[in-house]
This record gives sequence, structure tokens and C-alpha cells, in this order.
Amino acid sequence: MKKKYLLLLSILSGLLLTIAWPRDGFPGLIFVAFIPFLYLEDYISNNRQSFHRFSVLMYSWPGFLVWNALTTWWIWNSTEGGALGAVIANSFFMALVLNIYSISKKHVYGKSHGYFILPFYWISFEYWHLNWDMSWPWLNLGNAFANYPEWIQWYEYTGAFGGTLWILLVNILFYRLIILGQSKQKTGRDKLTWGSLSAVALFVPLIISIIMYTGYEEEDRPVEVIVTQPNVNPYTEQYTLPPFEIIDKNLDLARTLVDENTNFVICPESSIQEDIWEHRPATSPGLKYVRKFIDEYPHVGLFIGGSTFKEYFEGKEVSPTARKFIDADAYYDAYNTVFFIDSSNQFEVYHKSKLTPGVEKMPFPQYFKFLENYAIDLGGTVGSLGTDEERKVFITQDGSLKVAAVICYESIYGGFIGRFARNGAELIFIVTNDGWWGNTPGHRQHFIYSRLRAVETRRSIARSANTGISAFINQRGDILQQSGYWVPAVMKQSINANDRITFYSMYGDYLARIAAFVSMMLLLITISMVLRKRGIRRVS
Repeated sequence: MKKKYLLLLSILSGLLLTIAWPRDGFPGLIFVAFIPFLYLEDYISNNRQSFHRFSVLMYSWPGFLVWNALTTWWIWNSTEGGALGAVIANSFFMALVLNIYSISKKHVYGKSHGYFILPFYWISFEYWHLNWDMSWPWLNLGNAFANYPEWIQWYEYTGAFGGTLWILLVNILFYRLIILGQSKQKTGRDKLTWGSLSAVALFVPLIISIIMYTGYEEEDRPVEVIVTQPNVNPYTEQYTLPPFEIIDKNLDLARTLVDENTNFVICPESSIQEDIWEHRPATSPGLKYVRKFIDEYPHVGLFIGGSTFKEYFEGKEVSPTARKFIDADAYYDAYNTVFFIDSSNQFEVYHKSKLTPGVEKMPFPQYFKFLENYAIDLGGTVGSLGTDEERKVFITQDGSLKVAAVICYESIYGGFIGRFARNGAELIFIVTNDGWWGNTPGHRQHFIYSRLRAVETRRSIARSANTGISAFINQRGDILQQSGYWVPAVMKQSINANDRITFYSMYGDYLARIAAFVSMMLLLITISMVLRKRGIRRVS
């Protein structure tokens, strides 16, 4: 085979992954999207004399580059350099995983066996990509079914990593079936066996999910929620208009629907544009202004986003993200914050803790503090923000309900959201601002990923977006209501609370932890086999 055909196979995989990706793709294609990659790897392994040890990386990289570029090109709208870097780096990591898999397969199992190694390595890669300082799990394979929640109701047991395992397993089985079909040495019985295994792997999880979907009934625990979408342009208005004007855009929308049955009003991320010091919130003009709304509707709990600062007083340990005052020998942290305000005299806060890389967080601040100077400025506070160690849950004044407020980028992390449910949250509210990316797939993908979180946790979700898509999602992942894009909107919906903890919420990304452990064992075995073979060669 000419080497240019290997590149075409790689690009074919990239195109199949692209047209399988949500929101507009059909995820059924993802069950065959890795087959060209698998054929490419097999060919290189069987003709090792014509290739070097990193050939799998070099030939698969273009395909992963196509997939990353065609599905996440919209990052360019907000961060031009960041977009290029993210696409190139993420593609490289994916190709590197395939190359490491190829090396392990060769040394541990020989050229034509060991396909099962790939799911372990790939899931370990996705898990790592969830948890390091430059986290970018947007294209984790399990996200592919975000717009088809009826296919993956069992995510309440496995999370999205179950989807990744499903996809890779079916691809491997289909690939083996194709190879068997081309072999004259295999009997019809062998082909029937592998064909049956492939069909079972594809259809049994699908059938189980559809049964779960049709049989799932929510407990009747209605909570009436209002979400606002003020549609403030983040580039030209949000950080230039008077703060009270932005607050009014939200509260005036809410007033059109609020009544005696309303339990909560949710306003988007960064709705209060002023510097609020957490040790003296009562002095904040914006919070005082919001308090007047609560005085009008004392039965309502209000969630609203803002920027806050915490000063480290003498004797307090300073965090790695702390900044030094210009005119004093003291430090403070900046936060992307959501406030919970009700008729009590408290202003409760939760700080965004899964931060957007390059914008809200520079990598490894404890070691590379100088990188703060290169943070991307999207308005508001620039540089690495502080975070919370706990997934805080807010309790209503009468103690009858516990809710979680999730900020923007956090909503793509399944295990992270599950910890809110494990801490008692019975509803999940998402506050976000998706206007940075314009009318692109970015804000649509971000929105539908919330449907995965609903299934994983079996929590109803209310989503308030400054610009983007505001919505209500039920515990099966169905969209109950959604707004249009780039229009002011306000919506009201009765959604059901739920206090049952799903298996996934309880145990988190256990599949990924198992995969990481097995991957470490496989890597150690691979290294030992390589060293052993080199030792044998030297002796001989």
C-alpha cells in the first residue's frame, strides 16, 4: 500500500468522527469511525521494516487534526492563538495514544492481537484530560450521544466513560469482523461468532437504554424556576454598560413571570459587573440593588453571577493563585462567583472551580507564576482565578430543598457535577455566558452536553445563559423548553427535584480509574518487554 493511502485512511476517520459529532451529526457513525485508524495501525505494525516507531502517530495525527479542527474551530472566535494551540495539541495527544497502544500491542501480544488494550489507554487519556491544568475534554468520545439521551440512559451507572468504552469496543469488533471476512482461512462459523458478538455489543446497550428511557418516571416534587437571558453582548456591552443596567436587564425580565408560586430565579454568569469583596458584601451597590428585588418577592431565591475578591489577612495561608496588592504587602484571590440570595441576611457564594484554560487559569500556577502575564483577556478579571475545594450545595431557608449552582465550563465534567448530587443537591442550575463564540456550534455543543449531566445524576437542570441557549432539561435528558440564540428571553418551568443518588454520582469516574490502573500495568509490562528484548539482542 502506498503511504499516501494511509493518510487518506486517517483523514477518513477524522471525517467520520466529525459527521458523527453533535449537535448536527449522527452518532451512529461513530461506531465505525475508528476502523480506518485501526487498519492504519495494523498495516504499520505488519510492515514495521518500512516505518519508524512513531509512524502511527505521524499518520494518524492528520485525521485527529481534521476532527478537532472541524468540530472545535469556533474557539477561534474568542481566542485565536488558543484555538490553534488547542486543536494542534489535542490532536497530537490523541495520535500519541494510538501510537503508544500500537507499541504495547506489538510487544505484549504480537502484531495481530491485543486490540483490547486501546480502550484502556484511550479512557485513561480522557481521564487525564479531565484532570490536568490544561483540561480540554470537549471531544471525549462519550459526549457523542449528547443529543440522543434515549441511547445512553445507563450513563446513570457508567457516566460518559461508559459511552467511550461502548464506542471503542464496537469499532474493534466491527474491524475484526471485516478482517475475518477478508480471510480465506477462517470458517463461516468464526465469522458468524464475531458477527454475533458485534451485534450484541452494539444493540444490547441500546435496547437496555430505550427500555430505561420509556420506563423512567420522575417523582412528583415540583419546583417552579425562572431563567433569564438578557442577551448582553460580551464584547461590546457586558463590561462597558453601567452595572445597574445589566442587573436591570435580568430582573426586569424575571418580573414579567414571577408570581407567588415561583421558587427560584436564575440569572447568568457575570451579571453583576463590579468588584465585590467577600468580607464586606453588604457594602456592594450591586448586591444592595439585587436585595431590593428580594424585598419585592421574599419567597424567591435568586441565583446570580458576579466577580468577587477575597483578601488574605495576616496569618492566613496564601493560595498559589493569589495576587499581590500593588500598594501593599498583602494578597488576595479573584473568583468567578455565583451568589445565592434569599430573604435571610446572608449572601452565600460558590466559586467556579473548573476553570477555562488560558482564560481563567494558566497552567501550574505554583510553578509558572510568570504565565499570568499571558492570560487571554475576555473582559472582567484576567489571570488565574481562585477555586473552591468542596462542591457546595445551597439550602433553602426552610431547609426543604438543596440545590447546586454550576458555572459555565464546569458543566462538561460529569464526575465533578456528580459530587454536587452526592453532597445533596436535588436540582442543578447552570449559569453561563456562551456569547464569546458567536453563532457557531460552540454554544450549541455546550448546551447539549448538559443533557448528559441530567442523565448521569438524574437531576432536573435549569440553564441561564447570558447569550447562547437557556433551557430546562428533565431527568431523562429531554429538553422541556429552550430559548433562541442572541435574543432576550425569559422562561418559567416546573421541574422535579430528586434526592436519589445514582451509582455514577456515588462512585464517579470509576471506569476511568480502573482503566488508568490497567494502563499503568500495561505500560510497565511494555517497558519491561522492550528492555528485555534489547538485552537479548546485546547478548546475542
